[in-house]
Amino acid sequence: MNVRCLLIDDEPHAVEIIESYIEMVDGLEVVGKCHNAVQAFSFLQSTPVDLLFLDIKMPKLSGTDFLRSLRNPPKVIFTTAYREYALDGFDLDVVDYLLKPIPFERFLRAVSKVMRLESQTVSHMVPEPTSLASEKELVPSERDAFLYFRADRKMMKVYTKDILYIESLKDYIKIITTTGKPLVVKQAISSVESMLPGRDFLRIHRSYIVALDKISAWSPNHIEIAGQELPIGRLHQKDVGRVLKMEV
Repeated sequence: MNVRCLLIDDEPHAVEIIESYIEMVDGLEVVGKCHNAVQAFSFLQSTPVDLLFLDIKMPKLSGTDFLRSLRNPPKVIFTTAYREYALDGFDLDVVDYLLKPIPFERFLRAVSKVMRLESQTVSHMVPEPTSLASEKELVPSERDAFLYFRADRKMMKVYTKDILYIESLKDYIKIITTTGKPLVVKQAISSVESMLPGRDFLRIHRSYIVALDKISAWSPNHIEIAGQELPIGRLHQKDVGRVLKMEV
């Protein structure tokens, strides 16, 4: 039986990111998406929910006030850009408190807590991870991991194994892959950086993120991928050198 998740956030892009993460993890399913707490209150009256991904700063009713209004709330993971509400999360006994932008690895740790709690009370739920290795079983294989990006009025699936590099174009990014023409998306490169697994991708410049396994050559000032020479930013040189020297 899957953990039934309701996503509550007034930012559509934030909802899309959490939904894409959930789709990458076995044992979770999205049963609803709401853009304010009033919608969520009505939804909970008619639909069983095991876990809320709940934003805090929302119009009409804040996430914390909404949670206080529920007599028997589901388990809750706060998703917010504001650190100052962490104490409220502790007082309200939420499972975890995720700060935006939310890296996938951090999302996974929060979800693992939920699954441990579920396994303690419902025998047919996902087994409790008892070690780092068992927690990693929740992570999709590199072959299957993917992200969704909004382009041409639809959500486009991009497998992370196919990404060569990502280039920032002011308010847009260009995703260069091994499988077809570049995908241009209206999104900040910093938000994409938080979605990518840090062990597989590296920020080399304010305008570039590269896939480590696609690098064919490098120097202190440039990286070469698929015949393209990309600059290494001055502020990133130390980190780039450290990571690449570990890889060779």
